[in-house]
Amino acid sequence: MNGLAIVFIIKIGFTLVLWCLPLLMVPEILLIKLGLPKPSSMLFLRLLGMAYLALTVGYGFGLIETLNGGHPRDIVLMGIISNGGACLILLINGVFRSWQAWGPPAQFMMWFSLIATGGIALGLVVTGFI
Repeated sequence: MNGLAIVFIIKIGFTLVLWCLPLLMVPEILLIKLGLPKPSSMLFLRLLGMAYLALTVGYGFGLIETLNGGHPRDIVLMGIISNGGACLILLINGVFRSWQAWGPPAQFMMWFSLIATGGIALGLVVTGFI
């Protein structure tokens, strides 16, 4: 298994466990208990979760292609833009302390997401363009 496949596996795992499934499945009351602000509508969180699921399907196809000896350049570029952009947005909001009033679990999740998305984007750059 090569480095790109490992990055895809990490990305798929993080996306499903930390972002996609919680946004699609966790009840609103539990999200609030974890320290997230009360959403004005769960609709947008559920749509975001579905978008993450769609990205995960793309990463799955990229992983399969990589394991079969191919090079999924389009999936690599999608991942760099998605994760690099998310990291940048999280970094700006972290600097401006946007989630300072949130509960500790939610704050941890945001800082962890910043590190994870940055690491995945970097991993895709390093392993995806060899």
